[in-house]
Amino acid sequence: MTEPTQDPLFAQDPYPAYAALRRACPVQPMANGSGTRSGYVVTGYAQAREALADPRLSKDTAVFFAGKESRRRLHPAVAHTMLASDPPRHTRLRKLVTKAFTTGAVARMRPFIARVTDELLDRWPAGEQVDLVGALAAPLPVIVICELLGVPEAERPAVRRWSGELFAAGEPDRVDTASHAIAAYMTGLIAAKRARPGSSLLDDLVVARDGDDRLSEEELVSLAVLLLIAGHETTTNFLGNAVLALLRNPGAAARLREDPDRMPAALDELLRFDSPVSTATFRFATQALTLGGTAIPAGAAVTIALGAANRDPERFASPDLLDWDRDAAAHLGFGHGIHRCVGAPLAKAEAEIVLRALIARFPRLRLAVPADRLQWRRTRLVRGLAALPVLA
Repeated sequence: MTEPTQDPLFAQDPYPAYAALRRACPVQPMANGSGTRSGYVVTGYAQAREALADPRLSKDTAVFFAGKESRRRLHPAVAHTMLASDPPRHTRLRKLVTKAFTTGAVARMRPFIARVTDELLDRWPAGEQVDLVGALAAPLPVIVICELLGVPEAERPAVRRWSGELFAAGEPDRVDTASHAIAAYMTGLIAAKRARPGSSLLDDLVVARDGDDRLSEEELVSLAVLLLIAGHETTTNFLGNAVLALLRNPGAAARLREDPDRMPAALDELLRFDSPVSTATFRFATQALTLGGTAIPAGAAVTIALGAANRDPERFASPDLLDWDRDAAAHLGFGHGIHRCVGAPLAKAEAEIVLRALIARFPRLRLAVPADRLQWRRTRLVRGLAALPVLA
């Protein structure tokens, strides 16, 4: 079957295409636009969960692309991040950053997140149309992760611009250029941290590099770039998708307004309903294996469609409905296994604070344009709105 992403309507609503793929076979070979096989796609929940935890599916892109010619010039700090590695390297790198995203660490950041949220909402003009993505969903996570990493305030707009360009679908030159810009910036910031040490997460990583050599210089730059990008891209999409889901389901929004203590469980359902990461990052089979009854040869690329898995009726009854009463804690919105998103606790904290604030301050919040006129980002990896015009 040809990749559904070739359909221009896919970005607006991928779920009918996902459902058709899943009904045909939850694991099947895919062909690109020219009809050439491009690997295998996983759309079933059970199969996706199994694949995400299978050590035979490697994420080491350096191994997969070794010896292959490519016209791309993606910076190594972006091409070979922790996400593109396997144990033991992945285990070592992840251990260095996990402490910044523990429940306790995130709890200490909540007052800062709440203050920034209120400051951004205070700027909304009364009774006028506002782009919720541009005015809230995008800047808040950037401010939070930049604060965590110690990025100076004046330099944050450039960081946000480069990060967004890294996800420009169908524009490889633009992506490659942005990868070099953001890697060069982080290299310079690391040098500044060495000259004038502080107390940020990036300072801690510099100490790990310079103190006992647990990080190479290349790994340090790559880890800094990954934290910067992943630290806000997923959350931006999560916030936009969640607010849109509430605006399109006023009954569910009303229940949440009447019982805000339902919020933690509601976040899991929102992550399941419209996952901010539509497709998991690259994997390939290091040996022949069988997944969901489908034989996958060694060396084949495997795409795991998280958005499809989270709408699998075999796992979630009536999956196209937003339902606060279902137990959605097992969703795959943040992945599963050793590569599950390390920043998930921070993303959920930001989302909870934002949604509580919106519900309390803007009970009449509504879409400013018909839902079918909303513009979605054209990329396979993440699912998010380019803009969300609302009236408060």
